Amino acid sequence: MAITSANQLELLQTAEAVAREKMIDPVLVIEAMEESLARAAKSRYGSEMDIRVKIDRKTGRAQFTRVRTVVEDEELENYQAEFTVQQAKQYMADPKVGDTYVEEVPPVDLGRIAAQSAKQVILQKVREAERDRQFEEFKDRNGTIINGQVKREEYGNVIVDVGRGEAILRRNEKIGRESYRPGDRIRCYIKDVRREARGPQIFLSRTDPQFMAELFKMEVPEIYDGIIEIKAVARDPGSRAKIAVISYDGSIDPVGACVGMRGSRVQAVVNELQGEKIDIIPWNEDIPTFLVNALQPAEVSKVVLDEDAERIEVVVPDEQLSLAIGRRGQNVRLASQLTGLDIDIMTEEEDSKRRQKEFEERTQLFMDTLDLDEFFAQLLVSEGFTNLEEVAYVDQDELLVIDGVDESTALELQTRAREHLEAQAAAALANARELGAEDSLIEFEGLTPQMVEALAKDGIKTLEDFATCADWELAGGWTSVNGERVKDDGLLEPFSVDLAEAQNMVMTARVMLGWVDPTEADAEDEDGEEPSETEEA
Repeated sequence: MAITSANQLELLQTAEAVAREKMIDPVLVIEAMEESLARAAKSRYGSEMDIRVKIDRKTGRAQFTRVRTVVEDEELENYQAEFTVQQAKQYMADPKVGDTYVEEVPPVDLGRIAAQSAKQVILQKVREAERDRQFEEFKDRNGTIINGQVKREEYGNVIVDVGRGEAILRRNEKIGRESYRPGDRIRCYIKDVRREARGPQIFLSRTDPQFMAELFKMEVPEIYDGIIEIKAVARDPGSRAKIAVISYDGSIDPVGACVGMRGSRVQAVVNELQGEKIDIIPWNEDIPTFLVNALQPAEVSKVVLDEDAERIEVVVPDEQLSLAIGRRGQNVRLASQLTGLDIDIMTEEEDSKRRQKEFEERTQLFMDTLDLDEFFAQLLVSEGFTNLEEVAYVDQDELLVIDGVDESTALELQTRAREHLEAQAAAALANARELGAEDSLIEFEGLTPQMVEALAKDGIKTLEDFATCADWELAGGWTSVNGERVKDDGLLEPFSVDLAEAQNMVMTARVMLGWVDPTEADAEDEDGEEPSETEEA
């Protein structure tokens, strides 16, 4: 087919038709046509030539031109597309390096092979434009719910027609043993949209916790309007879920609004999630209160929070233990996900035994170290004293409130406690020196003899050794291993040294050794950057 004999408007009409069908910009189709015609012309005139084609956007006329660029003599490589300044003077009045000379060449006849090649170029360009359009359309819908129609199932993965593209619902993103047939309507959560070589990949999910949150947003107008907010969601897909909500309007009950009249709203979500049981929980800023709510329907007797370790101990009545844990640990696991804390559950009997054991150990400590009888030692423990340091250095008035303790008795108690602590420190110091601890470490401010002894036992014997330690090695911390939190014991953790103190001591040691500029250390302190936990895959 010769371009000159063809209806010149046919190119524009074809471009419009293709663009309308694929819902892309007609300009992209015309540019693809120009590129395909230029490629066909190069096969006719020579691939070394710089042949360009321009299609008039109004008339449809295709103009074929040959472009030659002026280059330096030593840079001349392609004689068909380049020429020197001297050669260019035949065609141009005052040629300079970088100038181009454009001349029109006769249109080419598109033979069968050239026409097929042109068609492939156009199709490729159209596909690329279509992929770009799909990505731009769906990338902003990430994190929303979409309705689609099942096209087919491949190896357990469901391919879903989402209107202007296809999406994939992986086998592990389906609820339980869901199965679909071609033509079934399906509602999913857009979990991720990625731009890949084969086109945009849209990944769907029905197990993601946010899928349930978005369903509630659709069913509960107050959530959509922002009056009620979903603060946290935890799911065991297809079985059970917990959702924490808060109302910013005192007259609206967040739980009641989510449940709806006769449970109509929550039932609509349950039906979509294949009968998944949903506990709707009022959110509270006070973590222990929130946890008590999260462990419903179990009753909680006492909550002990350890914020540094991000752990929480919950005491429940003996008969409530199985209910609090749930089938296969489901209830406590969901409550843990909802609060972001590790939860240890024990019965009142276990808690009582533990407290009794601690009471007996502290009583025995005071009996052995302060030479007290059992009754007097128990009095100290009952008043809240847990160690010798508290007895030795507490304000004397706190000892005088104990029945039978006068000023002389209080003074004697404190004297005995201090003498014992001094003896312990002397023994620890002697042991540390025997292990090889140097004076640079022993005299470092902030380290007690017992701390130096613990460090020396682990091979840290000099200030240089100490300065190379990480803060978590000294104070301990929590590490994520395969999704589970594992405790790392710190060398100075038994002496109640926290991460901030450990970081400060290590930085001070590095400054003393000249490893760190003092101004840099001060700048870090002002930034207030907290050391982060180590994370292992």
